[in-house]
Amino acid sequence: MAAPQLKQDPKYDDYDFPTTSPNVQSGHPGHTTPEQDAQVHQLRMQLERDGYRERLDTLSMLRFLRARKFNVQLSKQMFIDCEKWRKDFGVDELVQNFNYKEKPEVFEYYPQYYHKTDKDGRPVYIERLGGIDLNALYKITTAERMLQNLVVEYEKLADPRLPACSRKAGSLLETCCTIMDMKGVGISKASSVYSFVKQVSAISQNYYPERLGKLYVINAPWGFASVFSIIKGYLDPVTVQKIHILGTGYQSELLSQVPQENLPKIFGGTCDCERSCELSDAGPWQDSQYAKTPKWAGTKQEASNTIENEPSTTISTHQPRGQTDPTPKGEDVEAGKHALVGQ
Repeated sequence: MAAPQLKQDPKYDDYDFPTTSPNVQSGHPGHTTPEQDAQVHQLRMQLERDGYRERLDTLSMLRFLRARKFNVQLSKQMFIDCEKWRKDFGVDELVQNFNYKEKPEVFEYYPQYYHKTDKDGRPVYIERLGGIDLNALYKITTAERMLQNLVVEYEKLADPRLPACSRKAGSLLETCCTIMDMKGVGISKASSVYSFVKQVSAISQNYYPERLGKLYVINAPWGFASVFSIIKGYLDPVTVQKIHILGTGYQSELLSQVPQENLPKIFGGTCDCERSCELSDAGPWQDSQYAKTPKWAGTKQEASNTIENEPSTTISTHQPRGQTDPTPKGEDVEAGKHALVGQ
């Protein structure tokens, strides 16, 4: 029996990494039905007729279709909304030119970073929410720049991180493993943390669908599991299976998914990167054996156009460009990173 393969379109598909998903489920690359292949073609043709030419590759089409249960019209609207947001937010320019020079200072209050891989080969993404102090953060940076950094990291997850991980694993990897550390998130910080996480979760939910592989919420405060037991009744069962709510005794379950040598010491692993795990960006995407220049870098603008806005010392009171409504839209609960509260 022939090995499963992704049905590709030579006009849009130019992949230099494996394209068959290890997730043997209907609708995933390499495991689609003839009807689903036809829906990919239908979605692409409708978008072409509407004038769209970018991001019409098969893997992208499948992600939008899975996010909307292969309803072509809902998937089309989600894609159109995403393209409008990308233009308004200036995503293509940001990923090429954004310089988050205040990152080390921001990380003193809000570490959020990719660090190596889990046992399935996926990038591990870590957030520590307990130190968030928005008043202090807005003296270092602005809400707009924090969201710009978030978007740039999403773009870099898609390329070069996931392609490098796929090359190393020998199969297509489209999702990441997220660790959300809630240690220190008490009642006094709950409202500000909730508000910020809800805002950024809307970006991943609406514009970066199907990126959540597993989500571990560790050091969850008292009562959090009870609240989630109510919330999960409204979530897709597939999503619920990806979310693990853990208290302070999380290490054994977390280590069953993330190799000890890849997990930072602060979480019970043995990794202690020379430049600190938070700032190292260690992973296959830094290994020349697996890493390749991301496709978006091929159109990089001149260095003189680099975005290096000085961090404001005042608190931003307006929404960033393109973010007129941070509330999640539609039924997609694949929030990926920053997802749980927003779901």
